[in-house]
Amino acid sequence: MENNILNLVKTPPSSPAGHIYLVGAGPGDPELITLKAMRLLQQADAIVYDRLANPQLLDHAQENCDLIYVGKKRDQHSLPQEQISELLVALARCGKNVVRLKGGDCFVFGRGGEEVDYLNQQGIKCTVIPGITAATGCAAATQIPLTHRDHAHAVSFITGHRQNGKIDINWDLALCKDSTVVFYMGLCNLQDITTELIKRGCPADKPFAVVAQGTSNQQQVVVGDLSNIAKKVERAALASPALLILGDVVKANGYAQSLANQTALKLATTLPEVV
Repeated sequence: MENNILNLVKTPPSSPAGHIYLVGAGPGDPELITLKAMRLLQQADAIVYDRLANPQLLDHAQENCDLIYVGKKRDQHSLPQEQISELLVALARCGKNVVRLKGGDCFVFGRGGEEVDYLNQQGIKCTVIPGITAATGCAAATQIPLTHRDHAHAVSFITGHRQNGKIDINWDLALCKDSTVVFYMGLCNLQDITTELIKRGCPADKPFAVVAQGTSNQQQVVVGDLSNIAKKVERAALASPALLILGDVVKANGYAQSLANQTALKLATTLPEVV
């Protein structure tokens, strides 16, 4: 990939330059994408896509479209962020109209802002097409209302991953009363997050849900409270991507619990018996 980028950078600039479209692919279900985003996918000369963008969306690309994977997993980046930005500029300077396809919404923990800044600095035109972010997608799929007149008057989105080896969370924000807290990228740190919240005074019986592979056919749901959710998730062996939802809204209508019961039943029938 690095050699290909170098070759693109050496290619003489085209006149006029192409256009970059930062497109939100939605949270998992390929049908949860806007009509505008779909049209751009069908017209693109190149699609630069992430791991969390449903690969079925690539089926809508033109036959001669360049499909370039730049996905990231925890501690595994197929291409550093700086080189992704350079790749977008190089493609545009070759005269290509490019869709930068990101899971969820580009501007919600998607590093879209960094890419827009770099493109502007390089004089490359760009347009941002919003997508359904994981929080609203998973909330709809589990019928957990992020706000509710009886339970939550506000909602906060917080990143739960480690930076430079430690969790850097605004705990005051996470502890706001009468609110819902949604943690992105926090599955691997779930035990540390719940322990710290309890230590800082959050009630141990505060409802907590974890939604893995949200909105997709592989969706799994685990429901518990702050004191036991980490153990429940460990037993269920949930895999990322997963979203963490903390708040009374988790128990607002019982639907999320029914999905969690279905997940537990499926696990019980697929896990080997312990002799």
